[in-house]
Amino acid sequence: MYKHFLKRFFDFIIALIGLIILSPIFIFVMIGLYFANQGKPFFFQARPGLNENIFKIIKFKTMNDKKDKDGNLLPDADRLTPIGAFVRKTSLDEIPQLINVLKGDMAIIGPRPLLPQYLPLYNETQKRRHNVRPGITGWAQVNGRNAISWSKKFELDVEYVDNLSFMMDVNVFFTTFKKVFKSEGISADGHVTIEPFNGNN
Repeated sequence: MYKHFLKRFFDFIIALIGLIILSPIFIFVMIGLYFANQGKPFFFQARPGLNENIFKIIKFKTMNDKKDKDGNLLPDADRLTPIGAFVRKTSLDEIPQLINVLKGDMAIIGPRPLLPQYLPLYNETQKRRHNVRPGITGWAQVNGRNAISWSKKFELDVEYVDNLSFMMDVNVFFTTFKKVFKSEGISADGHVTIEPFNGNN
């Protein structure tokens, strides 16, 4: 009952209320990133969702598009703007994903939507992370986020799929606020984000 009906209902209500409450912050961050990123405050990218269906995720753009003399994008750490670093540290870059939740692309709680190029690299167990809608936060995020290995992250994602319940979602929801407040697990050691998944890590 919860997994197939109530979860989606709660997601829609929470996302709608969240956007209304956070609208002043949304506007403030959008204006700041507009000037920091040459008129591009948002970041759109294809991600696989429920049953591996592709959708466009919406996030605040925390890195600029500066390139080297050969036209290649500079490393992530060099493109991260000061306001972008603050937005990432406080997880404010996730706010626009509430729009994805309203659209039905995502849930509030679920495995994080990753890159489409990772799809062929998953083993059969890891693929099961797509049996539910991806989330803004999830079981892996409150148990290490980017500071844990890919294999551990996928293990936690599948554990969530197998044990999805109202109480588990409540646990993840409130634990997320504690993790954000402490800025835990935002980066892997020595990186702005976690290293790309190559099928072995």
